[in-house]
Amino acid sequence: MTDDSAPRMLFSFPRRRLAMARGVRMAAQHGGAFLAEHMAEEIIERLGWVNRNFADALVIGHAPDILMAALAARGVAVTHAGPVGADRVCEEDALPFAPASFDLVIALGTLDSVNDLPGALIQINRSLRPDGLMMAALIGAGSLPKLKAAMLAADEATGRGVAAHIHPQIDVRAAGDLLQRARFAMPVADSDTLSVRYSALTGLVRDLRCHGWTNVLVSGAPPVGRTGLIAALQSFAEAADADGKTAERFEIVYLSGWAPSPDQPKPAKRGSATASLAGVLGKPPRAE
Repeated sequence: MTDDSAPRMLFSFPRRRLAMARGVRMAAQHGGAFLAEHMAEEIIERLGWVNRNFADALVIGHAPDILMAALAARGVAVTHAGPVGADRVCEEDALPFAPASFDLVIALGTLDSVNDLPGALIQINRSLRPDGLMMAALIGAGSLPKLKAAMLAADEATGRGVAAHIHPQIDVRAAGDLLQRARFAMPVADSDTLSVRYSALTGLVRDLRCHGWTNVLVSGAPPVGRTGLIAALQSFAEAADADGKTAERFEIVYLSGWAPSPDQPKPAKRGSATASLAGVLGKPPRAE
């Protein structure tokens, strides 16, 4: 018999670990993982809107130097956890920490490829002390349309049928619902669009590999081969602007929520988690 309540194994932990380990090596060679650094900068800015002190923080996933330095400047003791290169090597949905261990948890860039995301959020909530804060960033739905089109062109060129090259992505509303399911107080989910222009598909693939954001699905996908690669390169090039560069879109979803505490305001109505964190904290919207 099978346990229907158990999460379906969509992602392969060994493949995730290998991809992220390669990403660490490649990022060191190419000067860093700039998308993770962009996420970290946004988290640091948002953390600056919070008028309170934190003693113990858990950083899950990517831990860019800029984030670690910002936490150190605030006098925060930091524990790093994740699939590779961390103080505690673990899966995000199997955190090895006792309840109420931290008053701040930051999850950067890896929650979108966790088999049990609801369970991971519940465990993060459990690891927080009352009135502790969780902040997270991940690649969300609507990201990588040019890459998806290129891989579809590759599959069509090979004639072997469409394969799953890119895993499903979560949108803002679903992310807000998950925060509420995980019983976070004052949950907020919003998103930011980042456009990055590439001279060729190979540059985009290199950046994804630097972050460990390659295909880690259990099902995998067959190699596209020479014919498929040529079709993918051509598809990406045909989407270029007049200067020969193709703009790829990254939708970055930001999450925040507080561990419940008796002295907190009453929770907002269901669905309010799609509000902007800037609006919740009274910060004026960013000019585009």
